[in-house]
Amino acid sequence: MFTFLTVVQALVAAALVGVILMQQSEGGGLGTGGGNPSGLMSARGAANFMTRATGVLATIFVVLSIILASLAVNVSTGRQLDTSLQRNAPVQAPVDPLAGTANTGTAPVPGTAPAPTASPAPANDPLAGSAAN
Repeated sequence: MFTFLTVVQALVAAALVGVILMQQSEGGGLGTGGGNPSGLMSARGAANFMTRATGVLATIFVVLSIILASLAVNVSTGRQLDTSLQRNAPVQAPVDPLAGTANTGTAPVPGTAPAPTASPAPANDPLAGSAAN
């Protein structure tokens, strides 16, 4: 059903573009002039036909858009996220730069932060050796 309505939506969109492009910018409609002024394909009759056709096609387009959006919500529910690329890095305790080092008994030098400790990359990390290059 979703695929069928998508194809209908594309056809309506193409027809809407065609109808809009056939209109003259100042209401001439199809660019025809002269002839019987009360006929269907006269300048005034064609402009009225094109205006009505544009309105009908635009209404169909909007209604189909709403229907397709509601169908898409129903189709997309229940799927799970792909977590195959998620890394599980080891959790490190936060470093407090004002705490100093417990082993040396000296205060840290003002204006410097302690050197970060490098943690080994996980065994299945494809980019593990790229930082050394």
